[in-house]
Amino acid sequence: MLLETLEDSLSGSAKIGYDSRESASRRTANNTDRTTQTKGPMSTISTNTLYLVRHGENLANITKEFSYKLVDYSLTPKGVLQAEQTSIFLKDLPLDAIYASPLKRAAETGEIIARPHHLPVEIVEDFREINVGDLEKMAPTLENWNRYGQIYTAWANGHPEERFPGGENFLELIERSRRGLLTAIHERSNQRILIAAHGGIFIKLVNYFCREANAQPDYRLMHNCSITEIELTNNNGEMHGELRAWASISHLSGEAADVIELPPI
Repeated sequence: MLLETLEDSLSGSAKIGYDSRESASRRTANNTDRTTQTKGPMSTISTNTLYLVRHGENLANITKEFSYKLVDYSLTPKGVLQAEQTSIFLKDLPLDAIYASPLKRAAETGEIIARPHHLPVEIVEDFREINVGDLEKMAPTLENWNRYGQIYTAWANGHPEERFPGGENFLELIERSRRGLLTAIHERSNQRILIAAHGGIFIKLVNYFCREANAQPDYRLMHNCSITEIELTNNNGEMHGELRAWASISHLSGEAADVIELPPI
């Protein structure tokens, strides 16, 4: 698990630094580039490592506003600090590409992380936060957050057709998540890709594409600038993920590590 390797390296105890070039080359050799083409009808299987970084703190985290498109705040000073600490933590990780949601909090987080890598941040519309529809125009009251929770619970209980009024349902969310992932991994294999986006979409993405028992993440543990690591295999558009690390914040310290209260759902 690369995040654990990075933690060990930084602490000096064997818990995280990115794996060495030797380890990386050995892994590539063992996986034969992890791209397989079968004889007969063309079939391509590729595997990439994804780092899902939730954005740093923004005002909506404090006010509890619903924020899909109309509400779009930049990072707070604390959010900038969180992104900077994440950037320092990941600076020696050989990333191949960085993508971000178009919302300011995610795009700014991606830009800060990208600085030491000298990589562009590619904006992908499909990585936008869950479309809560009419809720975004309403006050962030307990009643309205309960409405949000009812839809979220319905999805978890096997009712993917339930939708946010004026927004999307689970099936639509997963389809655009899938499109976003296909954009990120297009013509890539055995690469490391970072995506800066949102807790809501990340949680459902991991739930859906990482179907093992260990892929039932607790949304209350996905804090600002937490890092989730998955290994994603794509077989001609059919994707399956293996969850390697969930919402790690061990790289944050001081004010950046102060956990903000989550919405009341």
